[in-house]
Amino acid sequence: MPQPMLKTYYASAADLAACRQLLRTGSRSFYAASFLLPQRIRDPAIALYAFCRIADDAIDCAGDEPGAQTRALAELHHRLDRIYDGEPIDEYTDRALADVVRCFGIPKALLEALLEGFEWDAEGRRFEDISGVYDYSARVAGTVGAMMAALMGARSTQLVARACDLGVAMQLTNIARDVGEDARNGRLYLPMSWMREVGIDPEKWLEKPVFNEALASVIERLLRAAETLYVRSDAGIAGLPMGCRAGINAARYLYAEIGRQVERQGLDSISRRAVVPGSRKVQLLAPILGTAVLSPRYVSAPPLDETRFLVDAVVYSAHRSSEEETAAPAGVGGRVIWVLELFEQLEERERALTN
Repeated sequence: MPQPMLKTYYASAADLAACRQLLRTGSRSFYAASFLLPQRIRDPAIALYAFCRIADDAIDCAGDEPGAQTRALAELHHRLDRIYDGEPIDEYTDRALADVVRCFGIPKALLEALLEGFEWDAEGRRFEDISGVYDYSARVAGTVGAMMAALMGARSTQLVARACDLGVAMQLTNIARDVGEDARNGRLYLPMSWMREVGIDPEKWLEKPVFNEALASVIERLLRAAETLYVRSDAGIAGLPMGCRAGINAARYLYAEIGRQVERQGLDSISRRAVVPGSRKVQLLAPILGTAVLSPRYVSAPPLDETRFLVDAVVYSAHRSSEEETAAPAGVGGRVIWVLELFEQLEERERALTN
């Protein structure tokens, strides 16, 4: 049986075009990376990501008025209910997501968990230990990994667990890169117990965020946790349909390289934000292509306890796909090179806009 295709029961061609435009202007890196995916996966992924983007923006734009964010979350849950009832509201993102849900059987629990992660952000929740950070990362990023696995027909426990590993690893990298930026916005995602172990009082540090060797050791520890999960995710990427591996592998290596850039900057993510140079991205072409064609291998590690509910939701969802692609599409190498060049062009444009 062939892989599902996105059929438009609710969305029009104009709706899908609007989703692409939203990401072209607001999430340019994801939009560029989407060109490494086969067409049958690209449009559903863009539709999913577009809804996630507008949901995140709805919480951010709710303002500080008492109850505003709670009302925004309630509205998002209402929209999600309508989507799963087959009666999306009159918004292009909702119609497009309704088609993806119908065609690919995306479990509702994944999107509900994503909204819960947004709620935790709105609350300014902090985490005592690494398990708490994993809990948060599972919701805001592991969910995306699980949804992408479902789109690609990779619904086994092994493959979904590794997809969630990749999502969590990428979020840990984000946290390590953005420590200073988050702190200046009153947010702290580092495990507070780790900070206390090296003599940092989290509350006092947040009042005056400074970089020192003690903080560097916490950031390094977080990056090591991310690296462990990146390595585990490699087995999952190798088990994806061949046409999907280059795109996911590119995301894996480019995100991991952000962590390496943080290290090259002395682990100081307080005074500056790590950016991977375009020349380095081109150097990553060999590992991106090389590991993208590896045969699947088994990793005995079970899912993280914190992502197990996501894995179970995909594995036991009613809609299953049993047959995977076996032939590599022509021009994968060329697409990787083109997307790396596009990333560089986008970075140059962003630098020009900020100067």
